[in-house]
Amino acid sequence: MKYILFDVAGTLLHKPEVYDKILEVLFKNNYKVDLQVLKKHHKLLSEVIKFPDRTDKTFYQNFNSELLYSLGIIPNQDILEQIFKACSYLPWQAFNDCSVLQELNIPIGIISNFNSSLEDVLKDKIDVSFSNIFVSEKIGYSKPDIRLYKLALDKLNILPEDVLYIGDSFKLDYQPASQLGIKTLIIDRDNFYPNHSNIISSLEQIKSYI
Repeated sequence: MKYILFDVAGTLLHKPEVYDKILEVLFKNNYKVDLQVLKKHHKLLSEVIKFPDRTDKTFYQNFNSELLYSLGIIPNQDILEQIFKACSYLPWQAFNDCSVLQELNIPIGIISNFNSSLEDVLKDKIDVSFSNIFVSEKIGYSKPDIRLYKLALDKLNILPEDVLYIGDSFKLDYQPASQLGIKTLIIDRDNFYPNHSNIISSLEQIKSYI
């Protein structure tokens, strides 16, 4: 491999407080939900509902409404307002295993559905240099649009078989990247997809592929 591309949200960065905040709201409203159940439902719903580059209250209220339905909870405006208030503006954090990025001896870059603030967010949260950052809001294509991946390959002037791509979504990451011949791995730290061969549970495992 000559180059590694990474997704960001769910792959390098996350907002770990969001699940505890949702559980706190549910508990105050007399609903008890297991943490792992909530995380799995949130993850699976994120596979079928596309996040815009810039999210807003309307998007999150619709998303959280579907999340509650999936948990067997009938949403109402009050509980949706509570969840939105509790979860708004939570900080991004780097996953602990991102430290391995400092040990990689080949160029690394980003291809992500995100808004134009991504470069500043990465500089603040991850102490490594990314040689290229491809952001959907700036480029005009968003995953799973295969044109975003093609543009990245053209800009890098590299063959797809020489690229390793790490993401967390089969729909947004694995399918389009693999379609172009890019070696693609899905990071699954919670073991949601135990039966797929192209799975890693930690970014530390990247070293065995390069």
